[in-house]
Amino acid sequence: MKLEQSALRRRARIHAALGDPARLAIVDALTVGDASPGELARALDLPSNLLAHHLKTLQGAGLVTRTRSEGDGRRTYLRLEADVLATLVSPQLPDAGRILFVCTHNSARSQLAAALWARRARIPAASAGTIPAPRVHPRAIRVARRHGLTIPPTATAHIDDVITKGDLVVAVCDRAHEELADTPGPRLHWSVPDPSTADSDSAFEAAYTDLADRIDRLAPALRQETRDA
Repeated sequence: MKLEQSALRRRARIHAALGDPARLAIVDALTVGDASPGELARALDLPSNLLAHHLKTLQGAGLVTRTRSEGDGRRTYLRLEADVLATLVSPQLPDAGRILFVCTHNSARSQLAAALWARRARIPAASAGTIPAPRVHPRAIRVARRHGLTIPPTATAHIDDVITKGDLVVAVCDRAHEELADTPGPRLHWSVPDPSTADSDSAFEAAYTDLADRIDRLAPALRQETRDA
């Protein structure tokens, strides 16, 4: 009985936190991508002090957490907590001719994301890097293989050689997001920690799981026919 009451109180806090149009707009914005407070303030046209008030309420309800940028360590990014996403409806995004996943070296996260997307959805996908490595990280290849995916070991590319008009660019690391700040066209940001920093199978598995969860959330928000999971 105590567990049921605890779950009800948590749900009540979440519903109370969402009982404001500005906070709903923040949740909608974070459903498909992470953002810094400054980016949110500009996107939603909210004064910084009012945004801070709403973020405090959302964080108090467990809906939003902050992480520090792996690129510019002075920045923080906001992300929606995955365990509450089942109660939210993803916003519908504009049509996209292709999804382009981008990270710094195009050696792990963007490669895994493109492979995952190809299995999940019918919209074409590609991957690229801002400073591409000569090869895909061996641990990324292994984690892909464990999950029935295939990544060519030498298939890395620079974003300038891959990006086309009509792409929805998804930056899957902080550095790429910050480097692409002036890139025109639609863009999302996923603050997925760099698994090569830890260089362990568990870190690459965690990155795979994070990407798979985000792709499951993004796919229904795009007007497209999804594949069976």
